[in-house]
Amino acid sequence: MPGPGPSRSRPIVTSLVVLLAASGCSVAGADPVGGGPGTLRIVLPEEPPTLEPCDASLTATGRVTRANITEALTEREPSTGGLEPALATKWTRTSATSWTFTLRTGVTFHDGSPFTAAAAAFSIKRATDSGIDCNVDGYIFADTELTATPLDDTALRVTTSKPDPILPLRLSFVEIVPTGTDPDSRVREPVGTGPYRIDEWNQGRYLRLKRFSGYWGKTPDFSAATYVWRAEGSVRAAMVTNDEADVAIGLAPEDGAGDRAVEFATNEVSYLRIDATKPPLDDIRVRRAVNYAIDREGLTTAVFAGRPSGQLVSKGVTGYNPRIDPWPYDPERARRLVAEARADGVRTDTTLTIIGRNGIYPKAAEAMEVVQDGLLKAGLKVRIKMLDVNAWLEYLLRPFPTGDTGPTLLQAQHGNQAGDAAFTMGQIYGSDGAQSSYGTAEFDARIARAQLASGGKRQRAFADAFDYQNDKVVRDAVMANMTGLLALSPKVRYRPDSATNDEMRLADMRRQD
Repeated sequence: MPGPGPSRSRPIVTSLVVLLAASGCSVAGADPVGGGPGTLRIVLPEEPPTLEPCDASLTATGRVTRANITEALTEREPSTGGLEPALATKWTRTSATSWTFTLRTGVTFHDGSPFTAAAAAFSIKRATDSGIDCNVDGYIFADTELTATPLDDTALRVTTSKPDPILPLRLSFVEIVPTGTDPDSRVREPVGTGPYRIDEWNQGRYLRLKRFSGYWGKTPDFSAATYVWRAEGSVRAAMVTNDEADVAIGLAPEDGAGDRAVEFATNEVSYLRIDATKPPLDDIRVRRAVNYAIDREGLTTAVFAGRPSGQLVSKGVTGYNPRIDPWPYDPERARRLVAEARADGVRTDTTLTIIGRNGIYPKAAEAMEVVQDGLLKAGLKVRIKMLDVNAWLEYLLRPFPTGDTGPTLLQAQHGNQAGDAAFTMGQIYGSDGAQSSYGTAEFDARIARAQLASGGKRQRAFADAFDYQNDKVVRDAVMANMTGLLALSPKVRYRPDSATNDEMRLADMRRQD
């Protein structure tokens, strides 16, 4: 494995212009983002639901915490897919179920305590074997049992209950915290080793980070960062064009960022999670009808930026299947399938509820209205319920809401930042996955076999599993591989990459005076 380098920042280029129409939009009633000289001003679509490090795999949390406040033992470089050192400088597989990590020396937490193997072991146990129900546990580790043991202050042994060829990659999602962190409850303001520490979180208004003077790596350009959140994309864009913010993310082409807009490829895939446990969605004909009823080309042309997709991972991820095409838009076939199910006694008149999330991507509500229209034309009854992120998370993650919620279609988006389908399959499609509403024994077995494979066999096994889901399970209606758009002040140099939506590194942003 590679050794440590002098700097963890990525190559920077001056923001290039995407040729979009300029806008004269003003920000009525929007307060400028304060902070003074040297402060980076960022406007997000939504407030982070939590800053708990073991929930950093959630997009709205990770884009603030990961590599800014907290760090992991390893990290994946999005441009190459390679695994690089972070708080660990090297790692060695010593047996089929055991790895040894050599840790970086001279690292301190924001509270002044030293980073040691004991802190790493504590963080791994807290994230994977506690009563916190961390998102990273279900998302990254699923049913994997692991034990972390300090060998001395700078050496850590991690053992797993079964062979795991990608354990160092999994550990890139475990954010390291000091041993004084509450082991049994979520924390509101985490302490980490990152280049920035939390200065003030005025919930509902702003979050301010300050540069950590004791950081082990290269000193970031900006002395502080202030985050605010505005739901409307046009407002976020105008805050940059009016010099009220330096960075605005989650934009659509029509939001009016003009010559401040920067387009970039993402790993995010938008989809609808189908609740296949309740009628009429428990009938595969109806689930197929849902897919045929969605006009993916229309969505990506008129509603949001992206390209139609038929699987939950994007090109470049181990397990991506190039043979899977997006479902074609075929409203007549959708109507026939619904009519066929109805004739066999399936209660197709049961109302389906689309559980949407405000701000999950640009024009999220409008996208669900397009989907609703297609489903209505197919002969289904559909209503839309748009929620803010905290209420929506109750539907995304187990345990799901109880009571008479009826059959649902959950508006969701998945970004496989780790680059391996293991981080998609288990948690989203496994019968007991943290985000799974339905699974089958055969599908579980295929996923399990793929997770134990390596090299070319791993690629083929996961690709075949995606093909099986698309043909025999149909638990989702995958819509599009999303294209990202942000607005960037002329005062800032930054090159977004496929990880930007999940992990927006402040240290990669440079002042341009």
